[in-house]
Amino acid sequence: MQGPFYEGPPRAPCARWRLALPMLVALLTLPLLGGAAFAHAVAEGDKGYIQEITGINLLPFIYLGAKHMVTGYDHILFLFGVIFFLYRMKHIGIYVSLFALGHSTTMLLGVYFNVGINSYIIDAIIGLSVVYKALDNMGAFQRWLGFQPSTKIATLIFGFFHGFGLSTKIIEYNISPDGLVPNLLAFNVGVEIGQLLALAAILIVMGYWRRTPSFWRHAYTANVVMMTAGFVLIGYQLTGWVVS
Repeated sequence: MQGPFYEGPPRAPCARWRLALPMLVALLTLPLLGGAAFAHAVAEGDKGYIQEITGINLLPFIYLGAKHMVTGYDHILFLFGVIFFLYRMKHIGIYVSLFALGHSTTMLLGVYFNVGINSYIIDAIIGLSVVYKALDNMGAFQRWLGFQPSTKIATLIFGFFHGFGLSTKIIEYNISPDGLVPNLLAFNVGVEIGQLLALAAILIVMGYWRRTPSFWRHAYTANVVMMTAGFVLIGYQLTGWVVS
């Protein structure tokens, strides 16, 4: 159960909201400022490393997985949308676990069975996931459809697509089959560590913001900005697909 005014009344003002709001705006507008260059991309140095090493390298792959998550703004935007109206850690844990389950499953299976999807298409779908979550938070589906689609199922399904986005990139870099399974598992552990770090940062910012009346005044606008960022990502990727 999610959507506008999910639970909890506005809280008392907090002076620190002036610090939290710029951080929030920076988080939401990163795709607009930086383009789509980092969506599921792997840095050139990391790419070369992945292509060259063989055997079991657990710690390096844990590091690479964590680095991917904390620098992957598409993941962060989606997580931000997922927890936007969630206050209780129990609910946050459920939704984040569903996303992690979907993301991990398709990333591991996609690489292991060499199932790749056109990177432009999959990243456009990931942009769509951001748009979907913003619309969900704004109550659009309740108004348009007359009912609330299951946010748990949507989170799991979009988690699958986020995982395919990463598996597609890893396949393109021809990772060595020597030590493939342990390295993939280590990479996935790193991704989950990175996700927890990103989630902690989001929750700190949201915790400050939710203590102020500003949260309820600007919650709709924040989701419009997030939706716009998702459309920018979709347009960028579809354009790349057409001209490539």
